[in-house]
Amino acid sequence: MRSAPEIIEQTYREERPRVLATLIRVLRDFDLAEEVAQDAFAAALEQWAVDGIPDTPAAWLFRTARHKAIDRIRRRIKFTEKQAELATIVDVESDLSGDEQEPALLEDDRLRLFFTCCHPALPLEAQVALTLRTVAGLSTDEVAAAFLVPPVAMAQRIVRAKAKIRDARIPFRIPPEEALTDRVEAVLAVVYLTFTEGYAATSGDVVIRKDLCAEAIRLARLLLCLLPGRGDVTGLLALMLLQDSRRNARVDADGDIVLLEEQDRSLWDRAQIDEGLALVPDALRGPPPNAYAIQAAIAALHAAATTATRETTDWAQIAGLYEVLARMNPSAVIELNRAVAVAMADGPAAGLALLDRVEAEGRLVDHHLLPAARADLLARLGRTVEARAEYVQALERVNNAAERRLLLRKLASLGP
Repeated sequence: MRSAPEIIEQTYREERPRVLATLIRVLRDFDLAEEVAQDAFAAALEQWAVDGIPDTPAAWLFRTARHKAIDRIRRRIKFTEKQAELATIVDVESDLSGDEQEPALLEDDRLRLFFTCCHPALPLEAQVALTLRTVAGLSTDEVAAAFLVPPVAMAQRIVRAKAKIRDARIPFRIPPEEALTDRVEAVLAVVYLTFTEGYAATSGDVVIRKDLCAEAIRLARLLLCLLPGRGDVTGLLALMLLQDSRRNARVDADGDIVLLEEQDRSLWDRAQIDEGLALVPDALRGPPPNAYAIQAAIAALHAAATTATRETTDWAQIAGLYEVLARMNPSAVIELNRAVAVAMADGPAAGLALLDRVEAEGRLVDHHLLPAARADLLARLGRTVEARAEYVQALERVNNAAERRLLLRKLASLGP
């Protein structure tokens, strides 16, 4: 049987986003909402251990947070501001007066919080930081650590984002129907950016940050609950589940990268694969299919294969899907992945021709991925001297320590 602190900790994780979202809507003050939410959970930790868990924990937390918000507002009232502050107290009492909040209202408030944190008026890095801080519930130190930013700098970033929301009077609301699709795309972009930074860290000593991947998947699950039936949300969740299912096989005991063709597929998470595969058909129904659904379909083909060889992996279909994806969302990285798939399906010379085109267009000039991919295909063609030069160029551009070690191993494999 779980102890009261364990139950309270679980309740905190589950109820905090709902409590905080409604408090932010009512108080229109991120900092005050976070403070009284924390106070309410601190009170719960003390009182529930004695009295037991209430039948409706959310209702108890709302009542407690309401009282603490009113107390804090009253304490800071100045004579010249009394009428405005008293009006705020009336708003708080009326909005949080019931014993229970309607479930639909709670979910709407969480969705409103998503859109507020990911408002286009905020810089992208601020959107990510604020979403992880308020919607996901990570501490400022945790957000800073996730993106290798000093805690003081991250705190300043979050403070500026909150001030922008306040000063620009960014509305705490679900966008109107005509703007909903564009705004959902912005929210999904923030969630996927969080996942990709965890899945393939751009800098630091490790290649995978499991906590960031887990938070992104959790956010996508929440979005799917709030926006059921949307193919783009379904596609993103499927994509992340399928990609993350390989995490235990992607690095060895020393933290070194294990490439797809060398991975022990028995280490892949079958439960996540099954869940992701079940979501892909819904994501692809469209119309038309979205970019996340196409990427999920590619990941599904890898998940269904027993090896990375041409005999068991449908590389031709993967290359075709990347071509579709490139038309939908032109990107040098997509073209690079397509070239790799074409090389597996039709041979390294065909893939190298596509990479030569990317290089000629001047794309990915500052990234290590292009010379690393070119080096691999050149090595497979026996053009060792050229391959060695490309690996050296990739080493000059890479920032992640694990990826640097991989490139050094590949360079050494070419011989003296």
